[in-house]
Amino acid sequence: MDHPPARPTHPISVVGIGADGWPGLADTSRDALREADAVLGAPRQLDLLPPEVPAARVPWPSPLRPAVAGLLAAHAGQRLAVLASGDPMFFGIGRALAETVGPDRLRVLPHPSSVSYACARLGWPLEDTEMVSLVGRPLDSLALALHPGRRLLVLSADATTPAAVAALLTERGYGPSRLQVLEQLGGPAERRYEGPADGWPHPPGDPLNLVAVQCAAAPEAPRRSLVPGLPDDAYESDGQLTKRHIRAATLATLAPVPGELLWDVGGGSGSIAIEWLRSHRECRAVSVERDPVRAERIGRNAAALGVPRLQVVTGPAPDALAGLPTPDAVFIGGGLTAPGLLAACWDALRPGGRLVANTVTLESEALLTEWYHRHGGELLRLAVAHAVPVGGFTGWRQAMAVTQWSAVKPSP
Repeated sequence: MDHPPARPTHPISVVGIGADGWPGLADTSRDALREADAVLGAPRQLDLLPPEVPAARVPWPSPLRPAVAGLLAAHAGQRLAVLASGDPMFFGIGRALAETVGPDRLRVLPHPSSVSYACARLGWPLEDTEMVSLVGRPLDSLALALHPGRRLLVLSADATTPAAVAALLTERGYGPSRLQVLEQLGGPAERRYEGPADGWPHPPGDPLNLVAVQCAAAPEAPRRSLVPGLPDDAYESDGQLTKRHIRAATLATLAPVPGELLWDVGGGSGSIAIEWLRSHRECRAVSVERDPVRAERIGRNAAALGVPRLQVVTGPAPDALAGLPTPDAVFIGGGLTAPGLLAACWDALRPGGRLVANTVTLESEALLTEWYHRHGGELLRLAVAHAVPVGGFTGWRQAMAVTQWSAVKPSP
């Protein structure tokens, strides 16, 4: 009979350490390191330990995340310590460790994070300051946080990040923003320098840095609200775009909440998935588009609007849906009459999940009416008219009406 693997005897000590190294550690953190048989950490962090720590020093490999489980297993039964930058549970290794061995196996000993140090130096209230990590994340993800008057702290990937941040701000209409780079926070080599995003004057400095941004928009900068219904010209499109007012109503029906996953089937320009993701940083989305040109365009739109994390799948549905994670919500914006598509989406949806489908054709409308009679939900027609010149007067121009069916999948 198989037996589960023996649990480690000792908890893993996860020790936060700053640029001040050993002198800045509390006694409990020093004791945990002295008592360890092995210490795992980045080479830079391991070099901060004095000879009085007799443990074997084990540098993390790159990429780090896939190696965590194997390294922990290799040191099972030993007193193990892990070094982390600042607070291990703030964009740190603590999360990966907790997900691998469980939080009950960890003894976390935090140090002030670089963000806490930065707010202390700048006099910024931590609760009013938004944090954006560019460590292992695309630069374009910063665009989601750009709003006039906002204060941002950007966790840098390396010495080139400040200049890259300045360039992105300038490109997105935030060139007047003031940047301050804070290096080696809390250590003896701490340094700060600043300048405007447009015309950033500084060469790359220390790789251990953080960028503080006071957002200021140029007069021509586009306004990008987080509320669904961005202007249509925010998107690059060939015409396959859920228009602004229909999009806002559709997102309200899809009702995104943090952590949920959306399938956007027949992505077109990607607007539904993109605005789903913009509603909260923890929302997830997959956009499925059969046309490769449109699929590439969806990726560009997602990057431009600050959500490069959008997963784009190129291929025809329903075949392209195979293997995707279970969705909490599904939007079908095109291809409703493809054989088996609506059934495949409904079957894949988790119990309690929402399905929303839009159409402008009679054939697809008949299909939605059939599913409305079969599963209930809500069937409605959305119509938008715009005021336009009519000679010397003004009249209404009616856009094509959109039929929408929405339903919540019942629990078994």
